This record gives sequence, structure tokens and C-alpha cells, in this order.
Amino acid sequence: MTWNEMQPLLSQACWDTLYMVGWSTLIAVAGGLPLGILLVLTDRGGLLQNVVAQKVIGQVVNIARSMPFIILMVALMGFTRWITGTTIGREAAIVPLAIGAVPFFARLVETAVREVDGGLVEAVQAMGGNTWTIVRKVLVPESLPSLIASTTTTVVALIGYSAMAGTVGAGGLGDIAIRYGYQRFETQLMWITVAILAVVISLIQFAGDYAVRSLHRRDGRSGPAPRLRLLKADAAAGETA
Repeated sequence: MTWNEMQPLLSQACWDTLYMVGWSTLIAVAGGLPLGILLVLTDRGGLLQNVVAQKVIGQVVNIARSMPFIILMVALMGFTRWITGTTIGREAAIVPLAIGAVPFFARLVETAVREVDGGLVEAVQAMGGNTWTIVRKVLVPESLPSLIASTTTTVVALIGYSAMAGTVGAGGLGDIAIRYGYQRFETQLMWITVAILAVVISLIQFAGDYAVRSLHRRDGRSGPAPRLRLLKADAAAGETA
């Protein structure tokens, strides 16, 4: 197969992969962020302590996260067909990709939020801040570098999942590698696909690491004390209003 023959295949496959991963990441963040925060809030000593709810949510997350993606994809075929009307193609692949990524990202969020300094939480509580204020003003901003690192990890994992989804006709680079590289013995195309995946993953990891370092440098210039003063100023402004 010549380069002129490979180029349109690879271009479409790259777009399909980015499309699947992009939408899956958005859904994973939208679902996993509140779920991970809820796991922290409902834990023992949390702001919304509810041990039963925490254990139930935790078990559901553990079961969903531990299921191999290929099995999850097959198990969700009926649900995928109900949502998208089909079980093949990039739109159909988004359903199992997103469902598999939500619990994965939720656990990463939980770990990130647990690292937040409890003193900041207590300070906001002492100023009369409610749970929503603490989540919005303390937990999410203070854990933002870790959340970005978690998102980067999730995106990289989703790229691997999307390549696996190509084995069942989901499209993307994994589909090209299997259908052409493996089944039709186009070894050169398969290695080009592997190289593209490696470059994409490296770029995403670099962007994520750069964002995390930038936030750390910014936070390094403003420690807990300035943040507390800012929170107090917000509280005073709210009382004045």
C-alpha cells in the first residue's frame, strides 16, 4: 500500500479517534467529577457524612472500574443500540468509552480532593460557608492541578480504549491497525498507526504536565494565607450585600 493510499485512511482514522476520545472525556469529566467529590463528602467525617451511601457508591464505582473494557463494550451493546441506534461506528463507541471512563476518573478525583488541606475547609466553615461554597471555593480550586493531571491520565487511557474498540468496528486508529495492518498484512501501515498513537499520547501528556506545572508555579506565589484572606474578603462582601 502506497502513502497516497494510506493518507486518507490515516486522516479519517485520526479524526475518528479524536472525536471518540474528546466526547468520552467530556462525559467522563461531567460524570466523574461530581461522583468523586461525592465519595469524599459522604465519607466518615465528610461534610455530607453518609457511610451507607458512600459504600454503595464506592462499590458501584469499583465494580465498573474493574471490568475489562472489551467485556464492558460487549455487555453494553444492547444499551448502546438503544442510545445510538447501532453498535458499530464512532458514535456507538462513545457510549462504552464514557461509561468505562466515568468510574475511572471518579476515583482519580476522589484521590485529588482528599489531598486538599483540611485547614482551608475548616476556615471556610468557620466563616459560615456551606457545602456548595466549600466545594466551589476550596475543594475544586485547591485540587485543580491534580484534577488536570487526572484528566490527562483519563485521556491517555481513553486513547488506548478507543484503539481496543476498533476491534469491533468502532473506527479510529485501532480499526485501521487491525483491519489493514493485521488482517491484510500491511505491516508498514500498522507501525505508522502505532507511531501516530505514540505521538498523540506524548503531546497530550506534555500539554497536561505543562498545565499542572503552570498551576503549581502560580500557587507557589500564593500560599494558604493569601487564599484565606481572599475567602474572608468574599465572605465579607457577601455579608455586606
